[in-house]
Amino acid sequence: MDAAAPHRGYERLLEAARRYPPVRMGVVHPCSAEVLQSVRDARNIGLINPVLIGPRERIERIAAESAVDIGPMEIVATAHSHDSAAQSVRLVREGKVAALIKGSLHTDELLHAVLDKEFGLRTESRLSHVFVLDVPHYPKPLLVTDAAVNVYPTLLEKRDIVRNAIELAHALGIAQPRVAILSAIETINPELRSTLDAAALCKMAERGQIEGALIDGPLALDNAISPEAARIKEIHSEVAGNADILVVPDLEAGNLLVKQLTFLADADCAGIALGARVPIVLNSRADSVRNRIASIALGVLLTQHRLAAKA
Repeated sequence: MDAAAPHRGYERLLEAARRYPPVRMGVVHPCSAEVLQSVRDARNIGLINPVLIGPRERIERIAAESAVDIGPMEIVATAHSHDSAAQSVRLVREGKVAALIKGSLHTDELLHAVLDKEFGLRTESRLSHVFVLDVPHYPKPLLVTDAAVNVYPTLLEKRDIVRNAIELAHALGIAQPRVAILSAIETINPELRSTLDAAALCKMAERGQIEGALIDGPLALDNAISPEAARIKEIHSEVAGNADILVVPDLEAGNLLVKQLTFLADADCAGIALGARVPIVLNSRADSVRNRIASIALGVLLTQHRLAAKA
């Protein structure tokens, strides 16, 4: 994307995902017109083969009221939202769906089933979330993590957050992403924990505990994304001024950053959760159909990236 063509990244994301065969995705409790419309559109452009997991009568009524044709879609009937979450996890464990899409239920309901110690989809990694933003006047996709799942992550949790974001960047075709560990300042200050975490994460990368990326921090937001700011502050780094991934100190900082970019800078936004057995598309219930489809495209690319890695 270039500054003269804002939001070209959305079309490129869809183009990249459509190069692959449709992915069979479970749509968890799709009980709103927006969810059904986005799933229908994603199916019609060849991204997914959706499996609707929720109360059959309610889904069919909403589809009829919103004129969404769900005739070609399989429905797995459930009693309520908690049951929808549990059944979606079961379908993943049985190999019947390759990814999940959150529908009209609370994120906590879905994640409770996903993170169940006995029957869930846990892996060795911490579950985390990555937003992928197409920001006008920024020359490439910008990944922000974690602004949705981990509230005040510890150092080891931040390690997993960084690893998960690097995996998504690789799935997007960024061979060696530049990762900026953000803080309020770019110098290490023991009174500001985020600067100490940033320094430790950089040392982990230096010792091979985090691989596949260039990592630097602490960096303030300005010198992470602005070459001019980095030059003025005399920061000599392969990451400063050219970041692909912004790792925020905590959920509050990340949530504010993403919403500022979305509502004040007119950024397109897609999001996905990583660290479970399969990708989980975690949209807000207020997200537009456009953003939902972009998030589904992320799920397709990440699923295909994992399949290629296994092969």
